[in-house]
Amino acid sequence: MIAGGMLALTLLAGCGQARSGQQAPPQQRTVTVLAAASLTESFDELGKRFTAEHPDVAIQFDYQGSSTLAEQIKQGRPADVFASADDKNMSEVADLVSPPQDFATNRLTIVVPPGNPAHVTSLADLADEELVVCAPQVPCGAATQQVAKAANVGLRPVSEENDVKQVLQKVVAGEADAGLVYVTDAEAAGGRVQSIDFPESSQAVNNYPIATVRDSQQAELANEFVSYVRGPAGREVLGAHGFVP
Repeated sequence: MIAGGMLALTLLAGCGQARSGQQAPPQQRTVTVLAAASLTESFDELGKRFTAEHPDVAIQFDYQGSSTLAEQIKQGRPADVFASADDKNMSEVADLVSPPQDFATNRLTIVVPPGNPAHVTSLADLADEELVVCAPQVPCGAATQQVAKAANVGLRPVSEENDVKQVLQKVVAGEADAGLVYVTDAEAAGGRVQSIDFPESSQAVNNYPIATVRDSQQAELANEFVSYVRGPAGREVLGAHGFVP
């Protein structure tokens, strides 16, 4: 009986050693990325690809207007990466981020409901229609003002939104005859809107910079994500979504 009991204890000890010798699953790390609303679809896809290659990493995206995100960083919001839809808002946080690196460009297009009930064909037509645009402090709003000035068209929007996705949604919902959004957003909307290109859009091409936040708690991973966005995978995904990488 004593010998049997000793054998059982030895086996249990051996099992305990085997279990303790197994490699524990890696602890998950989270990277917080603050990104312009127009990057939603492309960054969601890049995030899935990045985490597939880094199983111990989770990426938390927050998509809003670049001016809103820049203000949040200035107020001390914890984050690891900031991707802006223009240089101006990135410069607002220049002392709080690493030197920014460009990764894409974008330009405006006109979107109208399917069937184009207002028969919009040009930027000049928007002067007489119920138009929705981005607010001036938002990159797409600043671009709207630039193209209107270039075309000498006086726009009288019925609504100014805080980000480009809100503009798109108002057109999709039939709350406006037309809206000015980025080419990438029109493409993401698919058949929910019609897109009308206009030559003056070349007068306001938005540059997209990306940077790591200096106080990042995941600086190494943040730098890896920035490199991923600017690398082959980023160029492929961004190009597929209508950006010019």
